[in-house]
Amino acid sequence: MKMNCEPTHTPDQPDIPALREKYRQERERRIQVDGQKQYVRPTGEFAENYEADPHLPVVPRDPLSEDLDVAILGAGWSGIMAAYHLRNAGVSTFRHIDHAGDFGGVWYWNRYPGLQCDNDAYCYLPLLEEMGFMPSKKYADGQEIYEYCQRIAKRFEFYGKALFHTLVTAMRWDEGIKRWRVSTSRGDEIRARFVIMANGLLNIPKLPGIPGIHDFKGRMFHTARWDYDYTGGSREKPVLDRLADKSVAIVGTGATAIQATPYLGKYARQLYVLQRTPSTVDERSNPPTDPDWVKTLKPGWQKERQANFHRAAMEFLGPGEPDAICDIWTEISRNLAAEMEAAGWPQESFEQFMTRREVVDYRVMERLRNRAAAMVKDPATAEALKPWYRFLCKRPLSNDEFYPTFNRPNVKLIDVSASLGVQAMTEKGFMHDGVEYAVDCMIFASGFEVTSDLDRRWGINVFEGRGGKSIYRHWAEGPKTFHGIMTHGFPNQFYTGYIQGGLNATTTEQFGRQGYHIAYVISETLKRGAKVVEPSQAAQDAYVKHFQEVEFDSSQFQRECTPSYFTNEGQVKAPWALFRSYGPGWTAFQKLLEDWRTRQDLEGLVLEQ
Repeated sequence: MKMNCEPTHTPDQPDIPALREKYRQERERRIQVDGQKQYVRPTGEFAENYEADPHLPVVPRDPLSEDLDVAILGAGWSGIMAAYHLRNAGVSTFRHIDHAGDFGGVWYWNRYPGLQCDNDAYCYLPLLEEMGFMPSKKYADGQEIYEYCQRIAKRFEFYGKALFHTLVTAMRWDEGIKRWRVSTSRGDEIRARFVIMANGLLNIPKLPGIPGIHDFKGRMFHTARWDYDYTGGSREKPVLDRLADKSVAIVGTGATAIQATPYLGKYARQLYVLQRTPSTVDERSNPPTDPDWVKTLKPGWQKERQANFHRAAMEFLGPGEPDAICDIWTEISRNLAAEMEAAGWPQESFEQFMTRREVVDYRVMERLRNRAAAMVKDPATAEALKPWYRFLCKRPLSNDEFYPTFNRPNVKLIDVSASLGVQAMTEKGFMHDGVEYAVDCMIFASGFEVTSDLDRRWGINVFEGRGGKSIYRHWAEGPKTFHGIMTHGFPNQFYTGYIQGGLNATTTEQFGRQGYHIAYVISETLKRGAKVVEPSQAAQDAYVKHFQEVEFDSSQFQRECTPSYFTNEGQVKAPWALFRSYGPGWTAFQKLLEDWRTRQDLEGLVLEQ
């Protein structure tokens, strides 16, 4: 089979029973009984810094009191794509509302040194053909992605309507006027006919609940609020020269930390990297975009590339299909396809195929552990950096400088897995294994509220539908929806994210298709002169029943995973787990929605005139 890249060389015969037991042991010793409660909200002066925008000043304005067709809560990719599809559907009276000071979402807030997209930018950045834009390299820098968000918003004239530095504090359905009353931190009272929840996955930073955290007298910040005034440098030129006489600790070794750590190691006098669970870190080939390759691309190339990436990362590559992406995300499918090709593509049951894939998974993870051992000189440090779990238990990563950073004399890895995180903080620094480490600065690369309970992730104090029912009570045990975008009892309300729908390897494609479906429902409701649209209880029940019947049971896989945000810190069948998706797959889910739209009868929805 001709491929764009060759399968990787992995150990031939890993001891799978022994590895399975090792995985179990590593998981068990990291499980915390308090789950998501190990993360807390900041208080006092730290809370002010944590919630404030360090990037743009807040511009004073008078409160708004207005009627609006659509309020889009969020100005990141979900909100941008929702607005794009509303506009295309002929809905023009909408505005974005966002806590940030500009469009961009996570790419607005995150400006830490080394920030890049960690998967293929030719797939990740949406609307490339529509915009006539091409990323400068495979893994685009954060600055480039942020500017591209702005470019789209300017082209489609979203700026004039957006409310920035505005936090939604309450949402109540008003039956008398058939609208949502949206209250904000700026005193606004917006009466929106429809509301789209486009507040994303990476919008609320998590802070580890370390004993004594507020006793620390040095500088503390989350990577999503990077303080270049303290470290020196800037997003454009991350020369962290003000750390030359500083001792710094960074908490975490996930997607953010592996990008920021090489810069901290290069410039800080002393760097401590505090790790609970290591990540898989592969090599990253990131050359500039080849202009000759661009010239070969034909209309529709991005959709084809996204489809190839999805099959390689989430499903499988069939006979004769190349791997167009060629990175850590697609390695298992690439290797598996090569193995199937060599065997003449035998007819196998689903169970046989998944067993074969599991073996490839173990071999790839063994290769990645060997990479850590080969690149890190100190054997104890190398051992601590090895990931002992199945692929996709944590987000797979790539970086060429992360492992070599631990060969620097000023960099020390501290494995805090035995104490299930940082033991404690003091006025001077942190405690580990009975020893106090004095540091000038603590940086938290502790991630975001991705799969935790809804009230933690959305942060809206009051959210009430018909009869004052709270969405948080309504969805206490997980989402109950129609098509993953609406729920009974909360009329004219739409949701985006990993909510009872199809899962695509390209998140912006997934959220974009949700925006398209939502725009269709809103535009049809307006065209039909209705004031309210809502799924019936029967239609919602039928959809939830169907979704659960076809859902792939991943509980055994989750039982082999160390805690992470993918599983809400080790939960099995977590209500908001990322990978609870439509069992027959992305293509089947899109066909289900397309067939429903083609009938044009809005079956399952109740319209009120």
